[in-house]
Amino acid sequence: MSNRSRIVERNAVPCNNEQDEWRTTPPSSALIRERVHDQVGRIFNFLEDDRGKITFDTVQKRLITLVFTLGRLFIAYFLARSEEQSGIRNNSGFQPRRPQARLLATFFGKVRYWRTYLRRSEGGGGVYPLDIELGLTADGFSLLVMGLAARLATMVTYDQVAGILLNFLGWAPSKMSIEKAVLGLGRFTPAWFEEAPPPSDDGDVLVIQIDSKAAPTATEGELKKRRRKRVNRVLSDSPRHRGRAKRRRLGTRPRKKKGDKSKNGRAATMVVMYTLKTKAAHQGRKILAGPINRKVYASFAPKRHAFAIARREANKRGFGPESGKVIQIVTDGDDDLELYARQFFPHATHTLDLYHAKEYLWKAGECLLREGSDELRAWVKRVEGLLLAGKAAQVVEEFRLEAKKIPRRGPWNINRRKRLESAADYLGKRVHMMDYPLLRAQDLEIASGSVEGAVKHVIGKRFDNGSMRWIRERAEALLQLRCIEVNGDWDRFVEFVHGKVDRTLRTKVSECRVMTWLSGPLPVLGLSA
Repeated sequence: MSNRSRIVERNAVPCNNEQDEWRTTPPSSALIRERVHDQVGRIFNFLEDDRGKITFDTVQKRLITLVFTLGRLFIAYFLARSEEQSGIRNNSGFQPRRPQARLLATFFGKVRYWRTYLRRSEGGGGVYPLDIELGLTADGFSLLVMGLAARLATMVTYDQVAGILLNFLGWAPSKMSIEKAVLGLGRFTPAWFEEAPPPSDDGDVLVIQIDSKAAPTATEGELKKRRRKRVNRVLSDSPRHRGRAKRRRLGTRPRKKKGDKSKNGRAATMVVMYTLKTKAAHQGRKILAGPINRKVYASFAPKRHAFAIARREANKRGFGPESGKVIQIVTDGDDDLELYARQFFPHATHTLDLYHAKEYLWKAGECLLREGSDELRAWVKRVEGLLLAGKAAQVVEEFRLEAKKIPRRGPWNINRRKRLESAADYLGKRVHMMDYPLLRAQDLEIASGSVEGAVKHVIGKRFDNGSMRWIRERAEALLQLRCIEVNGDWDRFVEFVHGKVDRTLRTKVSECRVMTWLSGPLPVLGLSA
């Protein structure tokens, strides 16, 4: 926890005047109610002060502090009144103890409240009935604060989250607390995706687009440096010499060899699912409107897991194997994706993204014509027209014939021949996925632009930035939370977590924690078969 966060959290308490008094003696709700009225009076006195002219901006800034103080007093009043009305009795097996104070980090700041402790007669700890009744966890933060910090963390870095909260709330949890909130809420994401209800008013055709993007991960050497004992910096060490002292302590970095990759990327697989609804035919051609109920899901687990999730969601949305409804899968032609598509969606239409096919047209054309020339652009446009006309097999045969015309001698000719044959092999294996005339006649998708944009927005924008080094198991929680935020399901997810926490508190009759420093394992759904 940073010094700034420690100072802010320590000062974010109900009212400065009440701290010494409330630290040792539990205040009554009547006393807090009086302080509430006093605070409201202070606000009116400030607004009605005519001794000097004040600007509107000054009023706004001062009101923020006054209103937040009032908010903390209201929360303290609610907690004190709840304790007084709880009617705690000496339940069988428990013995009441003196009320104990606790600081609870709320939206308005930290609030001190008192609650009775019931200790088990036979030992083994005890419980706080008030916390169980109100659904308060043992984390020291309200679920609203934890959810707010985790939601911001899906958009910006942990350090920026602390800065945003400090600027807008006047206090902020530490970066470590924010990450613990992310990891804790991330433990609820598998159950949320499994139990979330399907969207209503779905379309007639289900489109599934799948792609992958790598995020930079930490190497074993980097993790070893990160986990070793830290050395305190010398007090006289100035910021100007910080890097020099660090190099003396850690030693110089070895020079990278040619071809070495510093990113050490590990791929996350993205699934985008949406439906299309049939509209009235126009000039004898079926029209499909959409996308409808677009949802995304991403995970660092193997690709097969992504297809298992897609199969589960398709069944949930009424597109089961026996439904007879149209399902289209659009990918970049990866061999693994085609294999899993046949396993999980044997009756689906599997389409090769047109723009991935065009990449190989350009690669083939550069083996025959000068790169960047008008002749090359005209050649690619002609061959693309053949693909769109359903003549993919003819294009593959043309590539093979052109490759045979290239001389077998000379490194340049050998390279051209291999590249042209590689393009022919790639397209030749996927001719059955390029029936573009039929797809266009049915108004289905011929490109994977939706998932291409999703991997950039969901994965690239948050996980693939400078100096970032992730551990997949820890990044998994944040990635799944970001998917929930992008899907627009955050509020429902937080309600889901509230329900889980409340049931845990009432069932086990013991304290419950959401925040954790331990990351969960990667998902295993679909990996056992």
